[in-house]
Amino acid sequence: MKNKKILIVSSEFPPLPGGIGNHAYNLASYFCEKGYQIQVVTDQRANDNTDFIFDESQRFKIKRIALKRFRFLMYIQRVFMTANAIRKSNIVFATGKFSLWNVAFCSLFFNRETIAVLHGSEVNLKNGVLQYLTTKSLKRFNKLVAVSHFTKHFVSHLKKPVFVIPNGIDVAFWEKPTHGDILLSGKPVLTTVGRVSDRKGQLNVIKQLPELIKCFPNVHYHSIGIPSQAEAFTAIAKKLGVEKYVTFHGAVSSKQLKQALKATDIFVMLSSESVSGDVEGFGIAILEANAVGVPAIGSKGCGIEDAINTGATGFLIEPDNTLALKHAVEKLLENPEKFSSKARQWAKKHDWNSIIEQYEALLK
Repeated sequence: MKNKKILIVSSEFPPLPGGIGNHAYNLASYFCEKGYQIQVVTDQRANDNTDFIFDESQRFKIKRIALKRFRFLMYIQRVFMTANAIRKSNIVFATGKFSLWNVAFCSLFFNRETIAVLHGSEVNLKNGVLQYLTTKSLKRFNKLVAVSHFTKHFVSHLKKPVFVIPNGIDVAFWEKPTHGDILLSGKPVLTTVGRVSDRKGQLNVIKQLPELIKCFPNVHYHSIGIPSQAEAFTAIAKKLGVEKYVTFHGAVSSKQLKQALKATDIFVMLSSESVSGDVEGFGIAILEANAVGVPAIGSKGCGIEDAINTGATGFLIEPDNTLALKHAVEKLLENPEKFSSKARQWAKKHDWNSIIEQYEALLK
């Protein structure tokens, strides 16, 4: 089986951030470690040569669709490049909305084993036409993989078997010591990692700070990630009179992120579904925090339910339930050593060395 050629078609790929890209990269890397021949088809995302410099350092082949002024030209090139790559492959993974449509279309012309990886938002589309297109596409795949039970329920109407394989992390990277520490203001320190957006739930935390401050007067909320809506959320924090309790750090390096997580008391991700249907399919940042011993509080009703072992590595709450938030913070601060130990153990269960074995089982 190891001589099989695997193609991964992804809408995202590093070095720029993104959960789908992170997953696709690890899928490629760990399959490569096991001796499979890997090729990736994805888009150029950076406006300079950053993507291509990154590609040259990888052990597997990466083909990128170059950025073009007119996006539709990129879509056309994606289809042609994907079709050519499928012709030379045995197994095809598709991850990301357009990738699902793309591979499904190409499968009309090539008889290959096809596997769709479903993260969440791409199967929760509010546009009827796009939803129909996705449903028709998924029916053409041989196997479907959902990263959480929450994501799985979006495709239950297809009446097809859906394998649930959670997201994974490189535990060794997160456990590796960093040189130097940083201090984050506040006690307790609450941190969210991810693009500042409705989906990631930073605003849900900010709105509950006035009540949280009454119980924890020195609390401080730190948000790390691309500051897409940081300006709007800061304006709301000012209206609520809590702006001095909130810091938006923007995107940081992996070293700085690890240092920030180590300085965190509780990781918080009170995610909400956006108007467009963007949802949290899993919450990989929670596992990364767990790997350095930080417990988490996350939202019910989304993929985070699979990322938190409630009562052991943290708690699941309704994202707007302030009383539940205060209670969860209190519980986690009562016995930090116990929750920290459980969090590390939970993270190890999601190491990519274990996750890739579940994917490899699909190929047999």
